[in-house]
Amino acid sequence: MSDRALIIESRGVPAVRPVPEAAGPVAVRTLFTGVSAGTELSFLTGTNPALHATFDPELGLFRGGRPDQGYPVTRLGYMEVARVVESPADGTGPARGDLVAMTYGHRTAYRADPLSERIVVLPPGFDPLLGIYVAHMGPICANGLLHAAADVHGTDVRDLGAGVRGRRVAVVGGGVVGLLTGLFARHHDAEEVVLVDPTPRRRAAAEGLGLGTLDPVDGDPALVLKSRWRHSPGDRGADVVFQCRGRATALASALRILRPQGTVVDLAFYTDDGSALRLGAEFHHNGLGIRSAQIGRVPRGTAHLWDRERLSAETIALLLDEGPLLREHVITDVLPLRDGPALLIDLAARRRHTIQAVLEVDDHD
Repeated sequence: MSDRALIIESRGVPAVRPVPEAAGPVAVRTLFTGVSAGTELSFLTGTNPALHATFDPELGLFRGGRPDQGYPVTRLGYMEVARVVESPADGTGPARGDLVAMTYGHRTAYRADPLSERIVVLPPGFDPLLGIYVAHMGPICANGLLHAAADVHGTDVRDLGAGVRGRRVAVVGGGVVGLLTGLFARHHDAEEVVLVDPTPRRRAAAEGLGLGTLDPVDGDPALVLKSRWRHSPGDRGADVVFQCRGRATALASALRILRPQGTVVDLAFYTDDGSALRLGAEFHHNGLGIRSAQIGRVPRGTAHLWDRERLSAETIALLLDEGPLLREHVITDVLPLRDGPALLIDLAARRRHTIQAVLEVDDHD
């Protein structure tokens, strides 16, 4: 038997094709699957490093030789919401009929083993469309706040807002990661949150979420924010900057916005060569730090308290309070799975601009 999935057959060629049915005692039928444009377009355009090198987990290095991933890329996407249609009678899996969030890719159905795969059961009455953020995307952003908290408190992080509460926060990049991270910071009582992005539609979404905005085209955001945010003589700028745009120019801007001895918490995925960084400038003279906050790791020494399940629980709490705003301002496109290939091609060619696109599975898929 087979399911249907959105895959990348070869560079520049997406398609919806049959894929083998997965093995596992829990069967789900997909309702929605969110598109992570940055990661997925890197596979479409051939810029993802996994297509060109092998990552050695022991040494923590990308090395030459056989790449980790080749074409076709058959597992694409990590924001799935599904309904459980079959589960073990012994209670080792979710109940039949449960609404769940998972990370199995853009496919019509899936079978999973609950002993080896995460299945997050969503609470009764939860908006299924917002469930796309629960298993992975929301935890990515929550992990950014966790790293900001660990930067201040070390391993003694009691709550997710400990690094932003009462502080002045900048977010560089107004894609989904930036918008969710900014919303998390506002939700956890940051004194002020300002998002920097050149795209009017993204700034409008940020303002709809209750965030301040700056257009870097209108002027240097570092000059604006350092003029506004004073701590003491010679100490101006953001307490923490969340860098959420996958370009070295954005990281360079984040470093300029930061106060002396502050930390940029970096949640971006880069595909350029980093030539825009000038590490002899603000990074050196202001004693700055850069901390990668990828979802594969929580801050050292916090894993016993802050596992992926807790980050998903924090995401659910955010969505229960702020979900209507995300529905209105962030989820911009909902279209059938069968239209996924055309969507990716249009996004890569910049013929179409979305914030959050969601693929919906129906009987025709």
